[in-house]
Amino acid sequence: MKKRWVLGSIAGLALSAMTGLVQAQDNSFKIGLVLPMSGPFASTGKQMELAVRLYMAQHGDTVAGRKVVLIVKDDTGAPDVTKRIAQELVINDKVQVLAGFGLTPLAMATAPVATQSKTPLVVMAAATSIITEASPYIVRTSFTVPQVVTTLADWATKNNIKKVVSLVTDYAPGIDSEKYFNQRFINNGGVVIETLRVPLRSPDFAPFLQKVRDAKPDALFTFVPAGVGSALMKQFAERGLDKAGIRLIAEGSVTDDDILNNMGDVAVGVVTAHHYSASHKSALNKKFVEAFGKANNGLRPNFMAVGAYDGMRVIYEAAKTTKGAGGEALLNAMKGQAFESPRGPIYIDNQTRDVVHNMYVRRVERVGGQLWNQEIETVTDVKDIGKTR
Repeated sequence: MKKRWVLGSIAGLALSAMTGLVQAQDNSFKIGLVLPMSGPFASTGKQMELAVRLYMAQHGDTVAGRKVVLIVKDDTGAPDVTKRIAQELVINDKVQVLAGFGLTPLAMATAPVATQSKTPLVVMAAATSIITEASPYIVRTSFTVPQVVTTLADWATKNNIKKVVSLVTDYAPGIDSEKYFNQRFINNGGVVIETLRVPLRSPDFAPFLQKVRDAKPDALFTFVPAGVGSALMKQFAERGLDKAGIRLIAEGSVTDDDILNNMGDVAVGVVTAHHYSASHKSALNKKFVEAFGKANNGLRPNFMAVGAYDGMRVIYEAAKTTKGAGGEALLNAMKGQAFESPRGPIYIDNQTRDVVHNMYVRRVERVGGQLWNQEIETVTDVKDIGKTR
């Protein structure tokens, strides 16, 4: 065992040294963008890639005098594929940055690669609290689930919701959603009647929603990954939960801007919490939404897009500071960045390397013939509760 540890350490040091040497000789600045471009989470990868390319179109493809080379790889949403691709990007392509990571298991699988090679890894989508603790080289520009669901639990308590059933997708962000929403709601005096978990792949919500109807809560609290909300909303209506007077409150992925207009009137009135809405009222966001739509046949950007767009900003600004150098210097230049994003004010915490930003409670409303997540309440400068204890 000791021999294997020594050999592994030597390999890690060799990888780091070789990567640094070749990068020093190369005048390009390479970004390895690892996304789920096919499979059930392809919509996530699509939004992220389009946002990255929009940022580059707006800010140029050179930084600190170096040509920015974007290498996009499809990990199909499979962690073993993600890790293999990341290794290839570091060893063969000599990237200065790994970025993307649409789901928590994908980011976690790649964390050891970032640590061994001393390559900054920018998580632009995955949202489980523990991710930044998996490697000292991880920086996050997306959000964390606890930031969102504790904000929603506080709103529910203040708005006459006393009993809920919790229904989440059975993987790390769903379990985080269940844990932190339920803890905060119970601490606020509420009652969680039942907790339900649905499989991540090929979910059938119908039997779970029947249990919710039978339990007769004031509201159903739910979390599902981006892109799955339409199926949940359709079955919520088919099972008659709305007619039974059960309110739907959710983590914002459920009413994802990308698919919201396809949900129909059943979505109207649904209250969610999240860090971004395409309807956020700021001049910067208006420009972002218009530019994204113009570049992509009217497509509306969602929270995945803004996480990727802001991630590119963090990478570019850090590269300017280091004059294109990677490794520890690039990582340190990412820490502490503070700027105005389409989502509102944002900064990267120096200690946790996690994102601090506003949380918004939103209600789905029909405006100008379209469905929008309209912000009704703002909580400012929200840190991840998982790192504040």
